[in-house]
Amino acid sequence: MFRHARSSVLLRIPLRRVALVVTALLGLALAVPPLHSKENVPYVGVVTVKGVIDPIVAQYLIRVVEEAKEDNASCIIVQIDTPGGLDTSMRQIVQAFLNSKIPTVVFVSPRGARAASAGAFIAMSASVIAMAPGTSIGAAHPVDMEGKTASDKITNDAASYMRSIAKRRGRSLSWAEDAVRKSISSSVDEAMRSGVVDLKCEDLPALVDKLDGMKVKALDGEETISTKGLPIRDMKMSMREDFLHTISHPNLAYVLFILGIYGLIYEFANPGAVLPGIVGSICLILALVAFETLPLNLAGLFLIIFSVVLFIADIKIPGHGTLTVGGVVSFVIGSLMLYEPSLPYFKVSLSLILSVAVFTGLFFLFAVTKGIRAQKRKVVSGVEGVIGMKGEAKSDIDRSGFVLVGGEQWNAFSESGTIKEGDRIEVIGNDGLKLNVRRIGNP
Repeated sequence: MFRHARSSVLLRIPLRRVALVVTALLGLALAVPPLHSKENVPYVGVVTVKGVIDPIVAQYLIRVVEEAKEDNASCIIVQIDTPGGLDTSMRQIVQAFLNSKIPTVVFVSPRGARAASAGAFIAMSASVIAMAPGTSIGAAHPVDMEGKTASDKITNDAASYMRSIAKRRGRSLSWAEDAVRKSISSSVDEAMRSGVVDLKCEDLPALVDKLDGMKVKALDGEETISTKGLPIRDMKMSMREDFLHTISHPNLAYVLFILGIYGLIYEFANPGAVLPGIVGSICLILALVAFETLPLNLAGLFLIIFSVVLFIADIKIPGHGTLTVGGVVSFVIGSLMLYEPSLPYFKVSLSLILSVAVFTGLFFLFAVTKGIRAQKRKVVSGVEGVIGMKGEAKSDIDRSGFVLVGGEQWNAFSESGTIKEGDRIEVIGNDGLKLNVRRIGNP
C-alpha cells in the first residue's frame, strides 16, 4: 500500500518540471569546473593535447597550470600531437608556461606525433622538451590569409618571439629562427643534436623516470624535478571544456549550423511543428558558440545565409529553379570561405560541402518542381473546385435555392430558367459562394 501510494505521487509530478530540473542539473555540470585534490600530496600531472590549438585548449592548459601549483604538483607533462593552431591561443599557453611556478614538460608523443607551427612555440616554452622516436618538431613559419608564407613584418615578429622563448629556456637560437624563417622540421635525433630537445623517451613511464633529479630553470632560479615514487594523475578536460572542444571542430560546427537552418526553415514552413524549431534553434546556438572559438569569415557566413534566402525565394516566386541554382553556387562558395583560409586545418571538408550542397539543391529543386505543378494543377477545392461538377437540386431553384454537389449542400441560382427539386444540375459558374447552375436532363 505504501509503495503504491508513493508511486502515485511521483506520477502526478508534471513532466515539464522534471525536464526543467534535468536541464538545470546538466547546466550546473557543464558550468562547475572539475574538483581537484586539496591534500597537497605531490604528484606528476599528465595532460593530453591532440589536434588543433584553439581557445578551449588554451583555457584548459592555463587552468591545469594554476591547479597544479595549488595542488603541490611536482611537474606537469603535456603529451602533445598537433599540426598547429591559432596564434592568440598559442601565445596564451606560452605565457602560462613561461610564468609557471612548477616545471612544465612537453612530450611529443606517441610515435608519429608532431609539434608543428604553434605546437613548436609551445614546446620551446616548456621547461623540458621530450620526444618519442618517430616524432617531429618545427615548421613554424606563419602564413597569410591566402595560406601562403606571411609578409616580412609578420615573419620577423614570429622569429623574434621564438628567439626570445629559446633564449629564456637556454635552447638553440639559430634553430629557433630557422624553424620560423625556413620552416625546418626536425626529428628527435636532429633536434637533440641542435640543442632543442632534452630527452628521447619511448613512452610516459620512461619519461617520468628520466625526469627524476633533472635540474631546470624556474622563475626563482634553478629547480630540481622529483618524480620518484610519485603518483601520476591524469588531468583531463572538464565536461564543459570537452564539450566545447568537440563542437569547435570546423566540420561539426558547420553541420550544426546547416542543421539549425534546416530546422528553422521547416518550422517557418509548418508553424506549430515545434520539434524542428527547437532542434534547429539548439543546433544554431551551438554552432554560434563554436564559431566564437574558430577563425570565422563573415563573408562566407553571409553567402550561406544568402543562399538559403534564394532557396526559399525560388519556392515562393515562380523562378523555375533559377534561384536554386544561384543558391547552390552561393552555398558552395560560402562554405569554402566560412573559415579564414590562413590555417589549412581550419577548413570544412570539401566532400562534406559538396554532399550538403547536392542534398540541399536537390531538396529545393524538388520543392520548386512540386510548387510549379501545384500552380498548374486544376483547383479541386473551394468554390472553384466544384465548377463543372454535376449534382442534384434539393429545392426549386429560380433566383435562389439549394443543390447537392460533391457531397455538400450549396446555395445556388439559375439564369437559364426554373429548376425543379430533384432535377440533375451542372455547376457552370459562381457568384461568390453561390453557385450558378443549369438543368441537364430529366429528374
